[in-house]
Amino acid sequence: MNPGNTTQFDKAHLWHPFTPNDAWLDPAFQPVVIASGEGTVLTDTEGRRYLDGNSSIWTNLHGHVRPEINRAITEQLGTVAHTSFLGLTNVPAPQLAARLAGLADPSLSRVFFSDDGSTAMEAALKIAYQYFQQNGQPGRKTFISLGSGYHGDTVGAMSLGHSPLFHHHYGDILFETRQVMPPACYRCPFNRAQPEKADARTTRKCQWECVGEAGKAFSAAGDTAAGWVLEPRVQGAAGFFMHPEGYLQKTTALARDHGALVILDEVMTGFGRTGPLFAFQKENTPPDLLAVAKGLSGGYLPLAATLATEPLFRGFGGNKSRTFFHGHSYTGNALGCSAALASLDLLESTHNENHRNRMAATLERLSGEFWTLPQVGDVRQEGTILAVELVEDFATRKPFDPAKRLGMAVCERARHHGLLTRPVGDVLLLMPPYCATDEELESMTAALFKSIQDIV
Repeated sequence: MNPGNTTQFDKAHLWHPFTPNDAWLDPAFQPVVIASGEGTVLTDTEGRRYLDGNSSIWTNLHGHVRPEINRAITEQLGTVAHTSFLGLTNVPAPQLAARLAGLADPSLSRVFFSDDGSTAMEAALKIAYQYFQQNGQPGRKTFISLGSGYHGDTVGAMSLGHSPLFHHHYGDILFETRQVMPPACYRCPFNRAQPEKADARTTRKCQWECVGEAGKAFSAAGDTAAGWVLEPRVQGAAGFFMHPEGYLQKTTALARDHGALVILDEVMTGFGRTGPLFAFQKENTPPDLLAVAKGLSGGYLPLAATLATEPLFRGFGGNKSRTFFHGHSYTGNALGCSAALASLDLLESTHNENHRNRMAATLERLSGEFWTLPQVGDVRQEGTILAVELVEDFATRKPFDPAKRLGMAVCERARHHGLLTRPVGDVLLLMPPYCATDEELESMTAALFKSIQDIV
C-alpha cells in the first residue's frame, strides 16, 4: 500500500475515539502518521521525530521496540498465538497469573483475564454483584464511586464513572450508583488555603471533608452497599486529580466497616507509575478486586486482568448456576501474556522501583520551571505522572472557558517542538516511558513549557 494514501484512507474510512469528527476531517488538518518507534522516540512518515510524552496514551512502559518484549512475543509466535481459554489453558497465562498474584498482594490470589481497562472493570463489577446475590446478601446492590470518575466505556464501567463530558449521552441506559466528591485539593470547595506556588495537596487547609462525604454516602447506603470504587491516588481522565496522602486508607476503612467490597481501578496507575508496582501499596490498602490493563503487556498488546481474593472466587462454587458467565474471545491470549511476563521482568530489573524513583525526582526538579508561568495554577506529581493545570487567573483559580480548548491547542503546538502528548481538558500531562533519559525528560518539559508560552 502506498504510504501517501494513508491520510486519505484514514479520513475516508476511519472513526477515531474521543475525536471530534469535524475537526479531524477539516482539509486543513493533517494528522501525524506514525511510521516507526524506538525507545522514547516516534517517527512519522515525513521523517519527523517526536518524544512520546504520554507513553502512547499511558500504555508503553519500557519504550518502543523493546528487544526483551519483542523476543518474548517472537518466541511465543513460534509455538502458538492464541487458543480458547474456555475449558482449556496455555503455558504463559498461568505463569502470568501467578506472577501478578505474588506481586500485588497475597490476598489477591485469583486472576481473571480480559482485553482492556473497561472490560477489567466490567468483570470486577459483575463479580461483586453476583457474589452478593448468591451468597446470602442479595440486597447489596449499591456501588459508590468518585464524581468526575472514569472507569471505561462499557455500560457497567460508565455507570461506575460520573464524567459529564464522556457519559452525558448515555444516562438513560446506565444503572444508578452513588457518587461522592473527589479529593481534588486544588478544586476542593472545602480547601480554605490561598493559592500558592506549590502542589495544593501540600498547602491544603481542610478537615478531611471529602472523607466525611464518603462516610455519609456509606451511611445512606447502609446494608445495601456493595462496592467502593476508585482509582487510587490519581484519577486519570477526571483531570489527573491527585489524592492527598491517607485518603485511600481512610475511605477503604469506611467501606469495610459497612460491609462493602473495595474495587480499585489501577488501569492507569498500575505497574509502577506512582512508585511501587501498584498505587494501593503506598498506603498498604489491598482491595478485594483490582483491575489492571494498559501497561500490563508493556503497551504492546491488548491485555487486562481483574485480580480477586480467594473468598470471592470460592463464592462462585457449587452448582452450575453459580458459574461466572462472563468472558472474552481473547481471554488469556498467549502473545499478550508472554509480553506481560517480559514486561514484569523489566519492572523487577532494569526499570525497578529505584529507577522509577530517580526518574520521578528528575521530573520533580524539572517541573519547578512551570511555576514561573502566570497561566499555571497547579503543578502536581505522583511518581512519574506529572500534571500541569492551566488557569485564567492564578489568585482565584478561575479556569479558562472550555470552549477555547487551550489544553488541546498547547499539545498540538507541542508537536512543533518535538513532543507528543494529550491533555485532559486544560490539564497538561507528561507520563514518559521508563527508558527516558534525563536529557529526554528535560526536552519534554522544555517543549511543554515553550508550547504554553506560545499559546496561552
